[in-house]
Amino acid sequence: MTTPSASQSEAPLHGVRVLDLTRLLPGPVCTLHLADLGADVIKVEDTAAGDYARALGAKPGATSAFFRMVNRNKRSVALDLKDARGRDAFLALARRADVVVESFRPGVVASLGVDYEAVRAVRPSVVYASITGYGQTGPRAKAAGHDINYLGYAGVLDQTGTRGGPPALSNLQIADLLGGAMTAAVAILAAVVAAQRTGRGRYVDVAMADGALAHNIFALHALEQAGRTAPRGEDLLTGGVPCYGVYPTKDGRWLAVGALEDKFWRTVCTTIGRPDLVAGQLAVGDEGARVRAELDAVFGARTLADWVARFGGVDACVTPVATLDEALRDEQFAARGMVVTGADGAHSYAPPWTISGHAFRVASDAPTQGEHTAEVLREAGIDGAEIEAMFAAGVARR
Repeated sequence: MTTPSASQSEAPLHGVRVLDLTRLLPGPVCTLHLADLGADVIKVEDTAAGDYARALGAKPGATSAFFRMVNRNKRSVALDLKDARGRDAFLALARRADVVVESFRPGVVASLGVDYEAVRAVRPSVVYASITGYGQTGPRAKAAGHDINYLGYAGVLDQTGTRGGPPALSNLQIADLLGGAMTAAVAILAAVVAAQRTGRGRYVDVAMADGALAHNIFALHALEQAGRTAPRGEDLLTGGVPCYGVYPTKDGRWLAVGALEDKFWRTVCTTIGRPDLVAGQLAVGDEGARVRAELDAVFGARTLADWVARFGGVDACVTPVATLDEALRDEQFAARGMVVTGADGAHSYAPPWTISGHAFRVASDAPTQGEHTAEVLREAGIDGAEIEAMFAAGVARR
């Protein structure tokens, strides 16, 4: 992988060990961030299919690009936790772990004998995090769900979309990633700091629906100020005013205009040769519709490339709506080192931060299922003969 090299000892989470029982997207992205910060993340998979993200969209026998993107810098152990020997092996690993992360429905880890109570009995300082759709309590705690459901319950979908249209779905999973992965990472790191200070572990209960609701700030602002939320597509930041919205160009592309401040809006109007529209910056109702129609006509008369050139060097909060392949080639993201290219040409993202004294690197690609089982079990003090017996019995896999 083409990334800077750095001593692992420089990594902020060097020496922190994480047992990762999660699958698919929210949990693996949470632990990806911890791994990229230097934690030793051990992905604990079952001995059958393992994390079924491995096969998502992949050809038979291949590992999906999705799995590879969110599981780099991790090790993999495959254990049958339904077998007492597999459970005991997991608890042996837990004795040396600082963090455990799981994403099963409430009650599953208890039935397997690897819940918080079981783990803290062998590791009192452990931080144990559960990431679920609705949390460990409440009437929906055990309900199934996906990102769309959590956003629906949290009032986010109601606010997403265009005026008069249906709720719109984003291809960025807001509840999964903001409400789940990032919220969990913040809470885990806070609990780790507390555990290092006091020696006492914590249980972290993260609900993706809660995370979506807690960040639905502008809609709550409208509700508190006006007694109701704005209709879809009619709030300040959802297309309700001319100065903040997307406009089509001649070639079927789009421009994003975010000129909320007066100085930026005046610059926009000057740049497009329409100073007469300055007064319509925050217009609503019929006047707002008229101004937006004028802007549709102006922006629709030129191609996206023409507008990008015209606004080049102009400080006005006007940008192209780029496709992802364009974003991957963008000079700004290149300057920030945001795109990591593997030896096979596949792309992934670097962590969305830089920390002084620490250079991000891909120390290892995503592991094969059970690739490190023997190695990690030996580290836990399990002798070679017992490990081989577990392999022979199907309790462990390599």
